[in-house]
Amino acid sequence: MGHIGRKACATLGITLLLSLPGAAQAQTVLNGLFMAQAGYSESDVRAMTEAFEKAHPDIQVKLEFVPYETLHDKITLAAGSGGGYDVVLFDVIWPAEFAANNILADVTGRIDAKTRDAVQAGAWTTVDYKGKSYGMPWLMDSKFLFYNKAMLEKAGIAKPPASWPEVIKDAEILKQKGIVQYPIVWSWSQAEAIICDYAILMQAFGGDFLDASGKPGFQTGGGLDALNFMVDTLKNGTTNPHSTEYLEEDVRRVFSSGQAAFALNWTYMYNQANTDPKESQVVGQVGVIAPPGVDGKSTVSTVNGGMGLGIPAGSKKQDAAWTYISYLASPEVEAKYANSGPPIWKSYYADPSLKTSPLAPLLEAQDKSFAKLFSRPQAVDYTQFSNRLQQALQQALLGQASAADALKSAASDLGATN
Repeated sequence: MGHIGRKACATLGITLLLSLPGAAQAQTVLNGLFMAQAGYSESDVRAMTEAFEKAHPDIQVKLEFVPYETLHDKITLAAGSGGGYDVVLFDVIWPAEFAANNILADVTGRIDAKTRDAVQAGAWTTVDYKGKSYGMPWLMDSKFLFYNKAMLEKAGIAKPPASWPEVIKDAEILKQKGIVQYPIVWSWSQAEAIICDYAILMQAFGGDFLDASGKPGFQTGGGLDALNFMVDTLKNGTTNPHSTEYLEEDVRRVFSSGQAAFALNWTYMYNQANTDPKESQVVGQVGVIAPPGVDGKSTVSTVNGGMGLGIPAGSKKQDAAWTYISYLASPEVEAKYANSGPPIWKSYYADPSLKTSPLAPLLEAQDKSFAKLFSRPQAVDYTQFSNRLQQALQQALLGQASAADALKSAASDLGATN
């Protein structure tokens, strides 16, 4: 799972005189922290930065790349020590914590109305918290519903399902006809993956993680309906029972080996499953749509898997940092690197030339999903919230507690600490 207002760079803060061949040039030196995996690769970011420096010779950017697992702590530790970075890549689940602890600068005033309107509406949930923006969305993603076109055709199913109840209806037909033993596979291991799948179904059933007062709200209404839906698919045999042990790569493996008709997964699975014979036995048979909704409650269901670019509150070079962020997130740069990460700009998906692209089905699904991205809970202690909810979901799926009891217990625990 960012973009920009274009503000001319004012070289403020500390400047360094760097001795260059033949001349001395004053430069602002920015320190940037990025992720060494997923989305834009390290080579992509280095190439973007090199082009930026050519266009802005008064700004130099020193890049550091770390694994996702250490990104959060790098940002928070640097803030605690009083400096370090001027631009950081951050996950969609961190803005509440970073805002509450003054780790990221509020950049709301740097984003004009034209820019805000030009970006896919759902992308702003990556960086916004309580009406303020703490960066620009940059890496965008959601999970999509992948389906095996050959299996559906064999079962006499003419089109992909238009609602989640229809997914189950189609899965029952596939199972009854012996086309596939377990038509649906999910990533329901006790990990962040299950929160993402649950979020999609929660949006579909009209629920939310938190109520209007910021307290847990998942234990009733759409949140409870979503978990009961998950439990029922295990009971009726339409869901692969090993889903409770699976992460996203397991889902990809099962679907790509022809052992599932439906699967939820991130963008990356499309090319690997549909075009790579080394990775897939279902090449050319993969369909993809934005996950559907539930009649009367929703038309689409999503989860925001995006990341944003922000400026640490302690940076003394915030104007130059914003100039750099604005460049990285510009429509031109994002379009150039679209094969690595889906752009956040509406204009990209409106390009008529993309209608004939081999990726057209995926782009259509992305356009539909990105307009309505659903956020995981904006909790200051997100890790605690997620871990406790993961436990509750697993208890219900494994039959250790009813869905209602499992969620009620988790909500009680989290409500006391939220």
